[in-house]
Amino acid sequence: MPRLAIALAYNLPGKTNDRSIILSRRFRSGRGTGSTMTISETSRSEFITLRGLRTHVRHWGRDGAPKLFMLHGWMDVAASFQFLVDALSHEWHVIAMDWRGFGETDWSTRYPGTESYWFGDYVADLEALVDHYQPEGQVDLLGHSMGANLVCIYAGVRPQRVRRVVDLEGFGMTRTHPGQAPGRLAKWLDELRERPQLRTYASQREVAERLQKTNPRLRDDRAAFLAAHWSRQDADGQWALLADPAHKMINPQLYRIDEIMAIWAQVTAPVLHVEGRDSPTLARLAHKEPIPEFRERFRAFRDFREATVDDAGHMIHHDQPEAVARLTEAFLLA
Repeated sequence: MPRLAIALAYNLPGKTNDRSIILSRRFRSGRGTGSTMTISETSRSEFITLRGLRTHVRHWGRDGAPKLFMLHGWMDVAASFQFLVDALSHEWHVIAMDWRGFGETDWSTRYPGTESYWFGDYVADLEALVDHYQPEGQVDLLGHSMGANLVCIYAGVRPQRVRRVVDLEGFGMTRTHPGQAPGRLAKWLDELRERPQLRTYASQREVAERLQKTNPRLRDDRAAFLAAHWSRQDADGQWALLADPAHKMINPQLYRIDEIMAIWAQVTAPVLHVEGRDSPTLARLAHKEPIPEFRERFRAFRDFREATVDDAGHMIHHDQPEAVARLTEAFLLA
């Protein structure tokens, strides 16, 4: 399968906006320039009910423009796509929801009988989102990480509904074997007794620094922008992440790659898979499986195209949004 290397960077103009967030680039020594950067928040928020949950949806662009659905990754929020949207050169109506339990969307675990989060629910939420905004015809889907895995699953179970798929750093999960099942279920039961928690931060600046610790390439202005959407001040004055701690719980069900590949084999839409050249995610997910063997799973797709973006890690749409935008539009508009 051909691979395309994209070097940084394109300086595409951003879009105008009625709301601007002025952010200082002084968060970390050696990274800022001492100047003030402006990131324009061009999205508008809407709350709708999807499958009984109050769901937060962000929109960029005008109604009537070609729709592009963007789905964020684990422990992320829809606002994460702001920099990618800014880099798009064509007119789009971008629609991005906060997945259940993330961002401004309700937590399903607040209701009796729900303890964890399941891929099946995410896929059903995605279908509800697509049906709400584009009930007929085919849709274009872009996902990052967990969101990429989910759009690829949806494209396999509803192939007639999907025109094209952009998969940013979506690899599937680590291969499992049946012998792991007893320990996996036991660990989940243990976590029900002692539930995981998410730490809080003394300031929004600390949240930004936490983001930059995870991704050293993240610019100061972008880190501050994301921190403002990734956290909220609680009653104790601490900054809490906008995520349900239940997302930290282990999934009691094993990830069965053979089943996932059977779903991928039903995808009729062309799939563009984009990786960051410096991303550690592939090696981490491959675990003990040699990477060439791990990549064999992608042969399940009928039309699978690959691209690699230089000077980018797992958060590829933060590190090189211009390169990702260029690849995305060339693929979607071909």
